[in-house]
Amino acid sequence: RKVKNMIYPSIDKLLNNVGSKFLLVNIVSKRVAEIQETGYYQLNEYKSSKDIGKALEEVSKGLINIKEK
Repeated sequence: RKVKNMIYPSIDKLLNNVGSKFLLVNIVSKRVAEIQETGYYQLNEYKSSKDIGKALEEVSKGLINIKEK
């Protein structure tokens, strides 16, 4: 049986780039707000059609830098 709706990118890959689920949620929510305000996308092509998926793809590709305070 083939599963159609696999989550891309995988949570394992995302957590390798970001330390915790809590931090991932915060980063992605801020990036989605930024996308909606500015309309600026960092990639030319995305697998996802929704902004949250696009933000997750940017995290998985290492395009979002995390500054620790």
